[in-house]
Amino acid sequence: MSDEANIPATTPPLGWRLRALAPYLTGGALFLLGLAALHHLLAPVDLHEVAAQIHATPWTVTGLALASTLAGYLCLAGYDWSALRYLGKSLPPSVVLSGGLMAYAFGNTLGLTPISGGAVRWRVYSGLGLDGYDIAAISTFTSVSFGVMTTLVGLGALALHPTALAAMVPLDPATIRAGALLSVAAIVAPLLWAAWGERRLTLRRLTLRAPRLSVLAGQVPISLGDLTFSALTLYLLLPDGGPGFFTFVAVFAAATMAGVVSHVPGGIGVFEAIILAAMPAAMPPAQVAAALLLYRMIYYMVPFALALVTMALFEGWRLVGRPLPGSRVGRALALAEPGLRAVSPLAPLVLAAMTLGSGLWMSLSALLPPLTEAAETAETLFPLAFTRGSVLLSSTLGAVLIVLSAGLVRRSAGAFWLTLAVMAGGIVVALAPPGDPRQAATLALAILILLPFRRAFHRRAVLTHAVLTPGGLAMLAAAAAGFGFALFLAHESTPYANELWWQFAADSRAPRALRASLLAGLTLGLAALVMLLRTPRYRPLPPSVEDLAAAGRIALASDNPDAMLVLTGDKSVMFSRDRRAFVMFAPSGRSWLAYGGPVGPSDAAREVAHDFAETARNAGMAPVFYEIGPDDVALMLALGMTLHKLGEAAEVALQGFSLDGPGRKRLRASYAKALRDGFGLEILSPPHDPALIAALREVSDDWLAARNAREKGFSVGRFDPGWLDRWPVALARRNGRIMGFANLLSSDDGQVTTIDLMRHSHDAPPETMDFLFTALMLTLKDRGCRVFSLGMAPLSGLQPERSRRLWDRFGALIYRHGGSFYNFAGLRAFKEKFAPEWRPHYLAAPSRLPPLRPLADAARLIAGKPPGGG
Repeated sequence: MSDEANIPATTPPLGWRLRALAPYLTGGALFLLGLAALHHLLAPVDLHEVAAQIHATPWTVTGLALASTLAGYLCLAGYDWSALRYLGKSLPPSVVLSGGLMAYAFGNTLGLTPISGGAVRWRVYSGLGLDGYDIAAISTFTSVSFGVMTTLVGLGALALHPTALAAMVPLDPATIRAGALLSVAAIVAPLLWAAWGERRLTLRRLTLRAPRLSVLAGQVPISLGDLTFSALTLYLLLPDGGPGFFTFVAVFAAATMAGVVSHVPGGIGVFEAIILAAMPAAMPPAQVAAALLLYRMIYYMVPFALALVTMALFEGWRLVGRPLPGSRVGRALALAEPGLRAVSPLAPLVLAAMTLGSGLWMSLSALLPPLTEAAETAETLFPLAFTRGSVLLSSTLGAVLIVLSAGLVRRSAGAFWLTLAVMAGGIVVALAPPGDPRQAATLALAILILLPFRRAFHRRAVLTHAVLTPGGLAMLAAAAAGFGFALFLAHESTPYANELWWQFAADSRAPRALRASLLAGLTLGLAALVMLLRTPRYRPLPPSVEDLAAAGRIALASDNPDAMLVLTGDKSVMFSRDRRAFVMFAPSGRSWLAYGGPVGPSDAAREVAHDFAETARNAGMAPVFYEIGPDDVALMLALGMTLHKLGEAAEVALQGFSLDGPGRKRLRASYAKALRDGFGLEILSPPHDPALIAALREVSDDWLAARNAREKGFSVGRFDPGWLDRWPVALARRNGRIMGFANLLSSDDGQVTTIDLMRHSHDAPPETMDFLFTALMLTLKDRGCRVFSLGMAPLSGLQPERSRRLWDRFGALIYRHGGSFYNFAGLRAFKEKFAPEWRPHYLAAPSRLPPLRPLADAARLIAGKPPGGG
C-alpha cells in the first residue's frame, strides 16, 4: 500500500456522504439531547449524596438485583430457543444457552445486539446445520418479539395505571387508558388471527410469517419475564416512595423503547432522562440517580464482565493446549464450548469496548471531586505534586486508552501492547496518593483478560492510519460531550469563577478538574488531528509484472481456482503487509469491488480484507466484495458487511460422479449420441500452438457474433492469446473439427478445477456442451481431481419466503420472469443435470439496502466499460 498515491478521481457527491453520515449525526444529536435533559433534571443533585446513597445500598438489595438480572438474561436466551421452535429446528440446550447468553451479555452493553448478536449466532449455528436464512430469521424473530412484547407490556401497564406518564403525556387518565387498550387490541387481534392459521403479515415491504399458537404461547412468558425482571432490577434499587411496580413497568417500557429507537448505544442518557422525568417529585433526584448508576453496573456491566472473564478463561485453556479440567468450571466450559468458540472472533470488538470503558472511567474520575472521606483525607496529607500529578496522569492515560481502543478494533498488535503498557501505568497512578485501589484492581483484571487474546491482534497496522471513520468521530465527540457533562455536573455549585485554571491549592478542585479535562481534551484532539493527517492515500493502479507473479503464486497455492483470475491484469491488487495474501479489486462508480474474498493464509487474508475495507472508506468509496462463498461469511460479518445472496455455485464431487443410474438417463443418452456422431475430447496443456489459438479465435468470434456480444472482464477471462496460453484447454472435436472449447483453471495440487471461457460455434449440435462437460468430468475423475466447479447460476436459490428481504423478492422475480434478457432458469437447469452440490454465493456491502448500486457498478466492470462516473 502506497502513501504517495493520490485519491481516486471518482469521489462521491456531498449528498451521498451526508446520507452515509446521517445515522451518526442523528444518534449524536439524540445523545446530546439526552445529556441536556439529564443536566436539567440533575441540577440540584450533589455527587457526594449520590456516592453516599450507592454505598448505603444494602447487600441484600444488591443481591436481589443480581438474582433478578440472572433471571432476565435466562429469559433473553429463551428468545433463541423460541425462535428455533418457530423454524422447526432443534439444537442442544447448552449450545442455545451459551450462545444466547454471550450474545446478549455483549450486545446489551455495546448497544450492537443486531450486529454482535447476529455474528455470534452465525458462528454458533452455521456449524450445526442452520443456513443464512435460518440465522437471519432467528435474529428477526427475537427483535420483533422484543419490540412487540415490550410495547404490549408497556401499554398494558399504562392501561392499569394511566397516570404513570402524567409528567410527560399531557392527557387525562381516561383518554390514556382508552388509547392504551385500543392500541393493545390493534396489536393482539391481528397477531392472534394470523397465528391461528399461520398467516403472513405484510407491513409495507416487510412480510412476516406468524408463529403457530403453540410457539406464540411459549414466547409470551419469555418476553414477559425479560421485561419484568429487567424492570424489577431497577425497581429494587429505587428508594421508597416511588410508584407501584406495575406503574413503574409502564415507565420502564417507554424508556426502553425510547433508548432502542434513539440508536444511542445502550440508550445512555435517553433512558435515564425518561426515568428521572417520570418519577414523583417527592423522590430525591440524587437517590434516583444512584439507583440508575447501580442498575447500569448490575444489569449491563456485571454480565459483560462475567462474559469477558469466561471468554478469557476459555481462551487461556485453548492457548496452553490443555484439555478442559474435570472440575465444575471445566464441565461448564465444555458445555458452553460451541458458544465460546463462536464468540472468540468477536474478541477485538468486546476488548476494545472494555478498553474504551476503562479509559472513560480513568478520565472521568479525574474530573470528579473525592467522593469518600479517605480520599479527602489523603488529599490533605500528601503533597500537591502527588495528588495533582496523579490526577493529571490518570486523565491523560484514560484519553490514550480511548484512542487505543480504535486500534484494538482493527486488531493492531501495536495497539495491544501499548494498551497493556498504559493499563500498567494506570495501576501505578491509581495506587499513588490519594489512591484508588478499586481502579487499580479493575485495570489489573483488564490486563489479565487481554493477555490470552494475544493471537487475535496480529495486524501490523500503523495506529494513526484509517481509524477516524464516522463511527470513530462520533465516539470521540460523545466522549468529549460526556467529559463536559461530568465536569459541569460535578462542579456546578463550586465557586471557581474567579480562580485561574493553573492555580494549585489543596481546596481548588474545580481548577484541578479543568486541568484534567484540558489534558484529556488535548490528547483526544491531537490524536484525532494526527489520524486525519496520517490517513493513507491510495489510488488503484494496474498491477506490475512482479505483483502479478506474487499474486499468481498465492492463488495457485489456494484451493480456489477462481483466484487465478487475478492474472487477467484488469484488476488492482492489494497485498497484506507481509505479501502472503491479496485482494483483487477494481473501482467502479462509487464502489471498490473486490472479486471474491481475500486469497491467502487466514491470518494474512483477514489483515488485507480489513486494509481494503478501511482504505476504500478513506477514499470516500464503498468497499464491496463480489461473489464470496460461505467460507468468507464470518470475515464479512466481522467487517460489518451485510450479505446479499447473488445465486448458487454448482460443484460436482467427481469421485461419486458417473453416468449410471436412472437419474442420469438423459445425460447418458446425450453423451452416447455425441460419441456416435464422432465427438471426442482432447485436453491440451500450455504452451499452445499459434495455429490452435487461431482456430479457437474463429470459434470464439462466431460465438460472440451469434449473441451480438463482446468480451467481458472482471469476473471472467477474455479471449486473449496470452491468457489462454497460461491454461490447459479442453476441446470438443467432431470428426476432427473443433466445435467447442473451455479453458481450465486448477489449484496447484489439481484437486479442484473450474472452467473460465466456454464457447462453441453457432452450428454446433445441441449436445456439444453436454458432451464437453461430461467427458471432461470423467477424465478429471480418472486423473484424481476431487471437485469440478460449474460456476454460479445467478439469482438461483433465493428464498424470499424465508428471508423476507426486499432484494431476495426482487431477485427471485427476475429469476422467474427475466428470460427475455437472460436465461437464468435455463442455466440452472443445464447445471442441475450433473447433480451438483449448490453452494451459496453472496455480495457483501456496507449497506443493508438492496445492492442495486453495487450491482450496477459490477455490471459496468463485467461489461468492460471504463470505471468512473456515478
